[in-house]
Amino acid sequence: MKRFEIDPFIVMDIIRESRKYNDTIHFEVGEPDLRPSPKVIDAIKEKAVESFGYTESKGLLTLREKIAEFYKKKYRVNIDPERIIVTVGTSGAFNLAFNLLVEEKESIAFSDPTYPCYKNIAKIFKIPNLSIPVDESTNYQIVPEMLKKKKIKCLLISSPANPTGTIYDKKSLKNLITYCEENGIYLISDEIYHGLVYENFQEYSALQFSDNVVVINGFSKYFCMPGIRVGWIILPQHLVRRGEILQQNMFISAPTISQYAGIAAFDYEYLNYVKTVYEKRRDFLYNELKEIFEIKTIPQGGFYIWVNSSRFSDDSFSLCRKILKDIRVAITPGIDFGKNKTNHYIRFAFTRKIDHMKTGIERLKEYLLKP
Repeated sequence: MKRFEIDPFIVMDIIRESRKYNDTIHFEVGEPDLRPSPKVIDAIKEKAVESFGYTESKGLLTLREKIAEFYKKKYRVNIDPERIIVTVGTSGAFNLAFNLLVEEKESIAFSDPTYPCYKNIAKIFKIPNLSIPVDESTNYQIVPEMLKKKKIKCLLISSPANPTGTIYDKKSLKNLITYCEENGIYLISDEIYHGLVYENFQEYSALQFSDNVVVINGFSKYFCMPGIRVGWIILPQHLVRRGEILQQNMFISAPTISQYAGIAAFDYEYLNYVKTVYEKRRDFLYNELKEIFEIKTIPQGGFYIWVNSSRFSDDSFSLCRKILKDIRVAITPGIDFGKNKTNHYIRFAFTRKIDHMKTGIERLKEYLLKP
């Protein structure tokens, strides 16, 4: 019996295909290549011989206190560690959030383009979802006017965004939160790329403007620990107990050894180094790609560049497959991220060293710009 249908995550197919070739240049994967802080490695070695039991479902109190301290240092907000649940990556956090916030026949909204797993997780739970088309006119962001006359229970935003790298500024984020609160809409803020913000841009946590929002973050990107599979969700106080019960039944708890790694990951000197590395990579790749493609928004954060490829094809999937086959350069087609003209776009990730990317750029210029 067919229970649900979800769309394939095409980048995974691209990754699998790219591994057939020894000389592939990788722009496709949203996975940091930097190792985490040496303190993380030391913590894993130290705790590996004793971390075989469950933790409490909310997670280690020491880790939740570290996360709360992070919000105090970075955003100057006080978060009770009891409001924090440590999850199995941010994917686990989205599973909790959707179940907590959306009742039967209520709907959730996302921007289009956006991270594809949002929609697919909603489909798995049979939650009706609404894609809201966005473009460069609003910096690829949802504004309150787009929500009027739409019946939704929950809105999920990401800042910095995948795939565009755009950031909600203070005014935009505050206005959106105010609109949601006035209209009985829960707002989920995906802040997984916080910390990876460049130039004079600044990221704001939704928690700076309201205690009624749901904030999700984790260790996969800024902290360079995608395989550790630990994230967190910060809930309004009235949802904490229900969230804990869901966590108990869905996941029991996040992996214990991974939670100890998370405690050690708040190495602020090392994290500043991570940011510096990715900013240099962004500058290099942006300046090179704008000679080949139209780029309508400068990536302000994260590690992606969203480029218009319609100069070369109106089918980004076919274009990416052809580029991989012909010159061994792996890129993610825009159709992974929605249906809003995404066949005209492709996403580049600057998650590899500049020398690696330079080789890919040389291949692309020779292939796409040859007379």
